[in-house]
Amino acid sequence: MNEKFSRLNQYRSMWILVFFDLPTETKKDRKAASKFRKALIDDGFGMFQFSIYMRFCASRENADIHIKRIKNILPKYGKIGILRITDKQFGMMEIYHGQKPIEPEKPSQQLELF
Repeated sequence: MNEKFSRLNQYRSMWILVFFDLPTETKKDRKAASKFRKALIDDGFGMFQFSIYMRFCASRENADIHIKRIKNILPKYGKIGILRITDKQFGMMEIYHGQKPIEPEKPSQQLELF
C-alpha cells in the first residue's frame, strides 16, 4: 500500500499539545487545576512537561474530537493553549534532557473502534 494513503500517515496523524497556566492560590483553584489535569489524563493525554500535556491522534478528525473535549472542560480561570501539529512536524522537534539529545516519543499503536 502506498505510504501516502496509509492509515497512519505522518502528514495526516496529529499531535495535540495542551499548554496551561492555572491559578493555585486557593483550595478551590487547586481543585480546579487538578480536575483539569485529571480530565486530560483520562482522555489519553500524557505529561510532556509540568504544564504541557500531549496526545497522539490518528487523524485530524480524531484530533478535532479531543480538542472539543478540552474546550468543554476549560477551567473558569487561567490560561490554556491548544496546539495541533502533524506527526511529521512533531518528529522534527529537538528535545534535550540537560545537554543530551533524546528521541521524541513515538506514538503508541492505538485501536480504533467504529
